[in-house]
Formats: sequence, C-alpha cells, structure tokens
Amino acid sequence: MSARHLDISMRVNGETVFARVEARKTLVDFLRDDLSLTGTHVGCEHGVCGACTVRLDGKAVRSCLLLAVQCDGAQIETIEGLADSGTIADLQAAFARRNALQCGYCTPGMLISAHELLTRGTVPSRSVIREHISGNYCRCTGYQAIVDAIEQVARARVLAK
Repeated sequence: MSARHLDISMRVNGETVFARVEARKTLVDFLRDDLSLTGTHVGCEHGVCGACTVRLDGKAVRSCLLLAVQCDGAQIETIEGLADSGTIADLQAAFARRNALQCGYCTPGMLISAHELLTRGTVPSRSVIREHISGNYCRCTGYQAIVDAIEQVARARVLAK
C-alpha cells in the first residue's frame, strides 16, 4: 500500500514553494529533507524541546508537531530566512558575545523565540525572558548567558528608537 501524497504550496523565507509531500510528513522533515533548510533541528519530536521552532504566519511554532500539508498556503520563516534577512543580526551577535550558543543545537529555536519576544518593542524583565524561552531546552549554557543576550538586545533596540 503506497502512502498518500498531496500537492502543497507555501512561502518559505519569502519564496513560493510547490511540492508533492507524503500526507504524514512533518513540517520539520519537509524543511530539512525536501528544502535542505537544516537550521531547523529535530530534537524530541514531541514539541517540548524547541529545537524545531519556526515562524508560521508570524508566530513561533514547533514544526515537529505540524504536518507539512497543514501549512499549505502558509508563510514559514526558518532561522535561515531570519538570518539571511538580517532581522536577527543583533541577536546573533549578542549570543556570540555572551557565549550563549555553546554547542549551537538549541540556538536556532532559541533565536526565533527571542525574536518573537523582542517584536513587542519593550525591555522585558529577566523573569519574562525566562518564561518566554522556557519551551526551549539548552543543555550547555544554563540559560544565564542566553537571558543576558536577549536582555542586552532588548535594551539596545529600545534605546535605538
């Protein structure tokens, strides 16, 4: 018995993508395997580690919990798209300065979550930052450097206004 395939289209990092995908293929597998966007990582495959975080129609979501066919017609932004556009260049630089990216496995999802928080245009408290990134596991840094980096960028962005 062959798996059912469906035709889909979506905008990924600003480009329209047309594909025929297996109905049960997750978005994370579609991004990595079909589009070679390997910055989106596969961690727990249960939606709890945050390694697979992408933006779907402007909101951070876990791509391991979505089927690619569910995203037909959607706009997807991956870490590659955000990085290439320069949207998160200040966050990337702060993560590097603060050594908030040690092994780097959680970093793409962490950056997307941090970006989502900082789009509010305020300087969140350290407890709000911690709460916002609580769905992203990091086994290397202990989170202190990550919180420092996000707070630093939030302050710099507000001062720049």
